[in-house]
This record gives sequence, C-alpha cells and structure tokens, in this order.
Amino acid sequence: MRSKEFRSTAFLLLFSILAWGQVDLSGNVTDAENRPVAGAEVYITQLQRLATTSENGDFQFHNVPTGTYKLVAFAFGMHVYEQSLEIKKDTFLLLTLQPLGEQLSEVVLTEQREKVFGLQKLDKVEGTAIYSGKKSEVVLIENLTGNLAANNPRQIYGQVVGLNIYENGDAGLQLNIGGRGLDPNRTANFNVRQNGYDISADALGYPESYYTPPAEALSEIQVVRGAASLQYGPQFGGLVNFKFKKPNPFKKLELVSRQTVGSYDLFTSFNSLSGTIGDFSYYTYFNYKQGNGFRPNTNFNSRNFHGHFGYQISERTKLTLETTFFNYLAKQPGGLTDAQFLEDPSFSNRNRNWFNVDWKLFSLRLDHQLSAKTDFSLNLFTLDATRNALGFRTNRVSQPDDPNEPRELLQDNFQNWGGEGRLLTRYQIAERNQVLLLGAKYYQSSNDQRQGPGSTSDAPEFAFADDEFPNYERQSQFEFPNLNLAVFGENIFTISDKFSITPGFRFEYIKTEGKGSYRNIVLDLAGNPLLNEEVPDNRTFERNFVLLGLGATYNLGTESELYANFSQNYRSVTFNDIRVVNPSFQVDENISDEDGFTADLGTRGHIGEYLNYDLSVFGLLYDDRLGEVLRNETRVNAQGELVETGRIVRFRGNIGTAFMYGLESFADVNLKELFFRGNDKLRLNYFVNLALTDSEYLSSDENNVEGNQVEFIPKINLKTGVSFGYGNLLGSLQYTYLSEQYTDATNAPQDVNDNQRGIEGTIPAYDILDLSLSYTYKRFKLEAGINNVLDNSYFTRRATGYPGPGIIPAEPRTVYTTLQFKL
Repeated sequence: MRSKEFRSTAFLLLFSILAWGQVDLSGNVTDAENRPVAGAEVYITQLQRLATTSENGDFQFHNVPTGTYKLVAFAFGMHVYEQSLEIKKDTFLLLTLQPLGEQLSEVVLTEQREKVFGLQKLDKVEGTAIYSGKKSEVVLIENLTGNLAANNPRQIYGQVVGLNIYENGDAGLQLNIGGRGLDPNRTANFNVRQNGYDISADALGYPESYYTPPAEALSEIQVVRGAASLQYGPQFGGLVNFKFKKPNPFKKLELVSRQTVGSYDLFTSFNSLSGTIGDFSYYTYFNYKQGNGFRPNTNFNSRNFHGHFGYQISERTKLTLETTFFNYLAKQPGGLTDAQFLEDPSFSNRNRNWFNVDWKLFSLRLDHQLSAKTDFSLNLFTLDATRNALGFRTNRVSQPDDPNEPRELLQDNFQNWGGEGRLLTRYQIAERNQVLLLGAKYYQSSNDQRQGPGSTSDAPEFAFADDEFPNYERQSQFEFPNLNLAVFGENIFTISDKFSITPGFRFEYIKTEGKGSYRNIVLDLAGNPLLNEEVPDNRTFERNFVLLGLGATYNLGTESELYANFSQNYRSVTFNDIRVVNPSFQVDENISDEDGFTADLGTRGHIGEYLNYDLSVFGLLYDDRLGEVLRNETRVNAQGELVETGRIVRFRGNIGTAFMYGLESFADVNLKELFFRGNDKLRLNYFVNLALTDSEYLSSDENNVEGNQVEFIPKINLKTGVSFGYGNLLGSLQYTYLSEQYTDATNAPQDVNDNQRGIEGTIPAYDILDLSLSYTYKRFKLEAGINNVLDNSYFTRRATGYPGPGIIPAEPRTVYTTLQFKL
C-alpha cells in the first residue's frame, strides 16, 4: 500500500503521541540451599507473561501495569511456587524453590506446566524484540504428544490457526507451510529462522527452506503473522522461528537418546548431549533418518548435526556460537495425473529422479546488557549450501521415462552472510517507562545456478553431461549476487493502564541481480539443430522503500486483551522467477515485485484455568500478486520470431490484485479442571482450531481471473482433538479437515479423466485422524502412534516442478514407535 495518507498518519502517530509507562518487576530464584536456579520459568498469570531465569537465577519483567497478580515459578525437579502480590512500584523479589519429595508422574508434570503456561503466545517484549499488538502463536514442543521423530507437521502445528500444509512423506526433511492464501511450497512466504537468524537459501533472492530442524531438538516454535514484517523482513507470511532446547543448567552432562522405527522402513536416531560447566554451556545433537516411503522410488536418508556453545563472559555479557550441518539424499517418484492417482496413489513411473541437499550454517551471537534499562544483541551468521535436482521432468506427467534420454540437472550453490544488531531500551516520559527498539540488518549473498543435461543412468550422479548432449534444450548458467540493507524500529507507547499502541517502520534497500545466459535451441523433426545460440540475459532489480505499521492492545481485565495491527508487506521477485527453464510453466519477462498489507483484529486470553482462547479476523491485500494461469507456450524460432508451440503451460507472472479475509479461532478447554478437579493424576483437554477464509481477485489483466477465488485457500480449515492422560500415560487424538482449494488463478476444476498432466485443477477436500500415545517409566519413555488412522487417500499439492510435476500423493496409514532413554 503506497497511500500518502496512511504514511502521514502513521508518522504523526509515531512522533506526536505522548504517553506514560509502567513499572518493573525483577528478582532472583534459588533452591533450598540458596544456590541460583538457572532456566526456571517465572509466570505472571493474569498478564500471561513468562520470563526465564539467567545463569545466576535472575529474572525481569518490564512495563508491568500496577495491580494485584498471581506469580508462579516452575522448574523441573522443584515444587511449583505460587505467590500473590500487589505491585505499585518497581519491585525486587527473592523466590526459593523446594525440591520434590517424590517422583511425580508425567501427567502431573505436564499438567502443572500446562496449567501455568497454557496460553501459547509471545510476551510483549522478549530479549531484544517487541511483539506487542501482533498475532503470535507459540508451539511448546514439550506439551505435544505426537510423531516428533518424523516432524509430522499436522500434529506439531495442530494448534497454529489457519496453516495450509504440503505433505511429502519424507519424515519432515522439508517444511511446507503457508496460510491466508500464501503458497506453502518450502515455507517461502515466511521469514524462517532458528534461534533468531536466517536459515533459508537466500532470505530475499530465494527464500525457500530446504532444511528444517528436528522437532526432537526444539523447545518451541514461534509463529508471528504478517506484522512481523517490520522486524524480520517484508514477507507477507511473517516469522517462523525455531528455538532449540537450552543447555541443562543443573548437570555437566545430560544424554538423551531416541530411537524410532515406523512404517515403510522408517528409522530415525536422535542423540543429544547437554550441560553446563562453570560459565560454559553446550547443547549438541546428531540426528539420522532413513526410509523407503509408501511409493516406489522414494528412499531417503539424512544426517543432521547441531552444536550450541555458550560462554558467560560476565553477568552482563554472553557469547554464543552455533554450527549446523545438514545433508540428505532422496529419490523422488514424480507426480501423478488425476487418473493415475484415482487408480493407484502408490504408482510411480520415475526411477531416475533424485534430490540432494547439503546445508552448512554458522552463527555467532553477542548479548550484552548495557544497563538495567538497555539490552543489545548482535548476531552474525553465514550459510554455505548446495541443492541438486536431477531427473526426467515434463509437463506430460503420464509419459514414461525414457532411460536413453538425458536427465535434467539443476544445480544451485548458495553462499551468504549477514549481521543483525538490535538495541532495546526502556526510557521514561512523565515518570513512566517506555520501550524503544532500533535495529539494522546487512545481508549479502553470492549464489549461482546452472541448468543442463545430466547422465542417462538411474544413479544419483550430479555431474553435467554437456559433451554427450550438446543440443539439450534446457540449458542456462547464472550468477545471482544480492544485497540487502534494512533499518527498523518499533516503540511501545502506553496511553493508559489498559491501552497501548506500537507504531513501527522498516526501511529496505534491495538489489537483486541476474548475470548469465541461456541457450536457445531449435530442433527439426529429426532432432537436428536448426538453431543453437547462447543468449545473454543480465538483469538488475534495485529498489528501496519504507514499510509502516501500527499495533495496539487493550486489556479487558487481568486475563484477556483486545489486539489489533496493520502492517505493510513486500515480496521481491526471486532469482528463480528471473530465470529457470521449466517445461511445466513459463515466466513473464516483465515480472515485478509484490506489495500490500496485512491487518488483524482479535481478542485473546483465558478464563481462569478452564479456557484459553484466541479469536480474530484478518485481511490481506496482495497487489501485483504472483500467480499462475494456463496459456499457450511461446518461444523464439529460428527466424527470431515469437511463436506458439501448441503446448499448454502454466504462465507465471503478476496476475493482479487479490484480497483475502477471514476468521481465525482457537480454544483450549481444560475438561479436567471443569469436571475432575480433584484428580491430580488425570489430564483431559479439548481444543478446536478453526479458520474460515474467503478471497477474491479484485482486478487482473489476465483473462478469466478477475472475480475468481485466490489459490491455496481452503474455505474451511479445521483441526480439533483431545489430549488426555493418567499417571505416566499421555495421549492425543487429532482430527484435521480442509475443504477444496484451487491451485491456479483461473480456478481450473479437477478433471478426474486427466491422464496427461495432473498439474492444474483443484485439491479436493480431505480429512485425517491421528493418534499418539506415550508412557514414561523412570529414565525411559515409550511413544507410539498411528497417523492417518482411517487410511484415507488424498493429496495436498500439485507440483509444477520437483518433486513432480503432477499430484504428490500423501501417505496412507502409518505407524511408529519411539524409545527414549535419558541420563
């Protein structure tokens, strides 16, 4: 949105509002022997605010409204501490946790944690970040009973509202989530981070995520919707941040070993070491996965190592080094036509397609407390990665693979580095505290991509066969140097004890380049070259702009609040949009960036210990939206003329202006507290996660698009279920339903008689039921479950490129078993 009126109003709010703040609450947590308790969680129940103690047992809450609250402190192996207190001014507390006198059951520990930290949202201020007024959701991995070994996204993100998920059946090697009409492919419409730094191939030039951390290593997953564009990049989706488990502050060495077996020869091994020795702390793991998949030609294996090493230089300064290595090789069975899928979803006519990823990530983070009111963080990070896609790819999905023909090889090398600095300070106006965040990010990448002929064998050979096939039609070679500089800021202004607003801005400078050439080859009917020329194609996209946003919260008593936000968004064209020769779709030569805005208005909170909820409406305007329509393919002939080839392909370009809107609701009811309050061994919760979404293309220059519904939007997106337990037994039963959704802007219907392509058409409605159980005995934990209990046949995507093209069937009924040992 480029409205001058909006910008003027936002800047006026930013610089003219006079407000006053709140008080600080801090303290120290020790055990019965007066030793500091690191990693304890301190919670203000009415405000739903959580703080974690430092190595010295210190915690701090800023901007706490005056009033009477219930304070709760929790640490594993300790009794829950509860205290009511009235806060009128800055307050410092000394809290002592007593050791448990008996071994509590898994249900009791889980119930204690859920009872205390039930509502999953981010605090208004966390570290050097501001989340006030934003729609945020937090997945607490410890509270999940599900197939963590396979990174099952339906279960892991079951309580995150409105997500649309692609399923690959690859034990979670890649994450594919979208929402609100955003393409789920490799989560490319979110800014994806781990522990606060980027992990995708290129945050702006190619924001696809080929690496996903294993859920077994995570403590939580933070999801912040479109308003996160001001702090984390301009993307429409917002932020997905994977937070790893912290080093064990009580042991020098802690071992966790998890071994999993499942259907179709699934085997995963997860082993972690953690501990704290003086001022040094560490958390490391190694994760191995392998399986064969339910279709032929789907075997895979992966290796993932992560190391977190922290050193507490002083009480105010900490240095953290992280390294991540991830490698996997997967055979890909290709896609299906609608006719093939209906006849046999397990069919595959591709036995030479392979996919290989090698990911190396490094991060160095400095956290420093400049004063009691000011915190500073600096995160330096770099990526060195490679992606290889090899196989037979044609828009005639039913065409058998000819073993005498060369395979297509796409090879990408990603090298980037960057740094992000943040300064968060509390200051006073009229003797009340305010919060200001200022930050800057520098990001530079040097990527290259090559496309050409591969070998004729069926082995994973990622070397080009140029000499053997000089007239291969799809050849290109490009370098993609990208540069990004961003400056951002947000400020929490408190208008009253109940009402606050958070205006913010983000300045972006983006330079996206493509330097290289492709070959234009025209063959006669006998396969002889009529034309074989190298065509230079050098492009530069340079732009700068300012994004503005405004958030607001209004406390409805001590246990709930109203929240609202409005934020501009922007998505730059990727170098995949600039140049990739694809037989299934053609890219507009004049493709340009997308922009628009997102807005949320909702209420969230809890009613005592019985109900947690988040109910909101949203709107998302997408201008110059990139999308796909069906067109006749065109190309340059030997006379230099642009002619139609007679083939129908998907045409990718700026389709038009789209608007998405809907209702997103979440509720978690504690049935145990309602009906069985006196039974401490029982756990019983029911949750419902429902998104009702509609959409329309408001305008378009393409035929048969204006007035259509937007692709990737099921009107009904429902996830609901129960979590239960007794003693050391825990369980969950979850039902998922998504209504029909379109996959292209022309709203092409499903053609059940299609026996050629499988690329266009709807994704029919589908539903899935998942069951998981776990039982803990001393140092051992046994987990087991059934995914897709009803054995439904369905699919979640129509791929235009790898792993297709065509329909990618989802897994039928599968089972798994995990044995965990903790020392």
